[in-house]
Amino acid sequence: MHTLLLTLLIIVSVALIVIVLLQSGKSTGLSGAISGGAEQLFGKQKARGMDLILHRITIVLAVLFFILALVIVKI
Repeated sequence: MHTLLLTLLIIVSVALIVIVLLQSGKSTGLSGAISGGAEQLFGKQKARGMDLILHRITIVLAVLFFILALVIVKI
């Protein structure tokens, strides 16, 4: 049982890292200053929906990570 939970924790950890890295940053930095308002006119609506999905997946994976970590400590 311990090995199964530990394996699941590792999978959730890697998935959480990947999902966090896929999210776009809140400040676009220099690239936002160069592109100006073009992103707002053309491609920002699709990115906003994808960011919302990635945000929700991040929350679920984070909660699952903490629950698994606490269960492994108790075993």
